[in-house]
Amino acid sequence: MVVGAGRLGGALALALSAKRWPVRVWARSEEARRRVRDWGLGLATEKDIASARVCLLCVPDKAVSPAAEEWKPRLARGAALVHCAGALSLEALGAPRGRVLGSFHPLVAVSDARDSLAGNSVALSTRSRWLREVLERMAKDVGLHALRVKERQRAAYHAGAVLSAGGVVAALSAAVEALRVAGISEEEALAALLPLTRSALRGVEARGLAAGYTGPIARGDAEVVAAHLAALPPDAAAVYRPLSLRGLSLVGHRLPAEALARLKTILD
Repeated sequence: MVVGAGRLGGALALALSAKRWPVRVWARSEEARRRVRDWGLGLATEKDIASARVCLLCVPDKAVSPAAEEWKPRLARGAALVHCAGALSLEALGAPRGRVLGSFHPLVAVSDARDSLAGNSVALSTRSRWLREVLERMAKDVGLHALRVKERQRAAYHAGAVLSAGGVVAALSAAVEALRVAGISEEEALAALLPLTRSALRGVEARGLAAGYTGPIARGDAEVVAAHLAALPPDAAAVYRPLSLRGLSLVGHRLPAEALARLKTILD
């Protein structure tokens, strides 16, 4: 059973249903129930709740703990309670009280319930062998690669996930701002920059981070970097500097000492 009819709840329910998992969705509001019906999925009845073996809490992070307390007494004895929040440990579900607990966090930027989950990864956590097997089977069926994340390091893991998704979008917004200064509209800028971003990611996928990193930092071209900083508006420059320093940490070892020192001086 999936609790929550938002983007992630819908995407998981649709993906599992497509693989013939018996899925029901519990939704609180009439609007959410209408979405579930529009997706062609079944709404959870009291009978479904009583017979559910796994309950996925697809709710905002701040709602996980109260939702867990609400659902623990409603589920059948032995049913597993699983949250889908990236930054939260199993402690967010409260005391087990004999119930099996777990987490299942897809590393997918889901902007619509009909987005595919296949080809991505999912972070799993549970102390139960049988639940781990169920979650791993779920992951495999919907095309997700299972990762095991240390409970004490959930926040670090989630920060990395956010940087690779929302962080990239934020960096793109600074790039769009830079092109706006050059007289290019947002629509044109995105049309030009998105293929460039995809080509950079293909390079990383094929050759790794350091070998896939390109541009004036990788070439040791301090004059170009200085010109960039002089041309950028302050808010875009504030993004450019730390990202360039991070890039320098990837490729600095292969630059001449003079070029490396010059770049550090410009960027610090």
